[in-house]
Amino acid sequence: MVSKQQKQVVLKDYVRGYPKESDFELRSSDTNCVLSNGSRAVLLKNLCLACDPYMRHRMSDQVSHPGTIIKSYSPGSVLVGYGVCKVIQSTHPGFQEGDFVWGLTGWEEYTVIPNPERLNKISHTGVPLSYYTGNSSAEVKLYLTSEPARVPGCWFTGTGGIAAYVGFYNLCSPKAGETVYVSSACGGVGQLVGQFAKMMGCYVVGSASTEEKVNLSKTKFGFDDAFNYKEHDLAAALKRYFPGGIDIYFDNVGGKMLDEVIMHMKPHGRIAACGMISQYNLEEPEGIHNMFNVVVKSLEIKGFVETDFKHIYPEYLEFAIRHLQEGKLVYVEDIAEGLENASSALIGVFHGRNVGKKVVRVASG
Repeated sequence: MVSKQQKQVVLKDYVRGYPKESDFELRSSDTNCVLSNGSRAVLLKNLCLACDPYMRHRMSDQVSHPGTIIKSYSPGSVLVGYGVCKVIQSTHPGFQEGDFVWGLTGWEEYTVIPNPERLNKISHTGVPLSYYTGNSSAEVKLYLTSEPARVPGCWFTGTGGIAAYVGFYNLCSPKAGETVYVSSACGGVGQLVGQFAKMMGCYVVGSASTEEKVNLSKTKFGFDDAFNYKEHDLAAALKRYFPGGIDIYFDNVGGKMLDEVIMHMKPHGRIAACGMISQYNLEEPEGIHNMFNVVVKSLEIKGFVETDFKHIYPEYLEFAIRHLQEGKLVYVEDIAEGLENASSALIGVFHGRNVGKKVVRVASG
């Protein structure tokens, strides 16, 4: 393969407010697919791409967090995010043609990675590869329809899985009998956190944006209860579901919800700040006004990125496989087919149109 005409999803310019279709371009590009002699690179065929909320943060021109993946995209460049890929060519001794990997890749059909050391090899190929965008599990059929397929399964591995595992177990130090509140309970991370909490013997309640998601949280993921935060007064709902207060809050939302939850935390409560999707599209982020409660209640709020915990990945992998085999983890994916639907799929995440983890399937393995 010397060169390849391929489709690519490009960010046209920095985004203001909610992203829209006009912020992106689906272009065709003649890409050089030759790996030079002496290089240590890989050519990847991209199979599945994750629509992750943090990507909106990278569409701003004021983002730079050294040492993390949170850096601004460049206007006119191909989007980059987590994906599952197949190695087509390799000049790196650690990768061979035919290997399946997951990691950061381009929103395009083929990507050359000049330094692939951060890619993760997929050894358990008997599970759906799409789940490695945040998951994996038993075989699952994907349906090519005008609407994204909603696919039940088990989240196995990937960044979202390790984020849920580290955020809940390592940062929140849960104990049996504690009360746990999970925002975005039906999202890629939240649905796992709720299941982890139930495994620990905790009482867990989640919130979501639709009744469909609320019902899914209770019937599929085993939450003790859940509510639609758009149709309920948040303060009243938290008082109703947590009359004695909240021990652990797993925060995927931030903003006004975080501000209110702080008021309902128990003394020595723990908050894992995993994401703040309510803030990503705002020109002026919302402030937190109830911070004095952090002092008087001796609360612990800990932010984190999963890349800081790569050393825990083998532990998580063993945990996930065991519970997968025992049927104790379930997962829901929302699949969009083809790069031509990628930008609308990503935009939909910020409007709550996804049910479960949003994934774009670019090609089969």
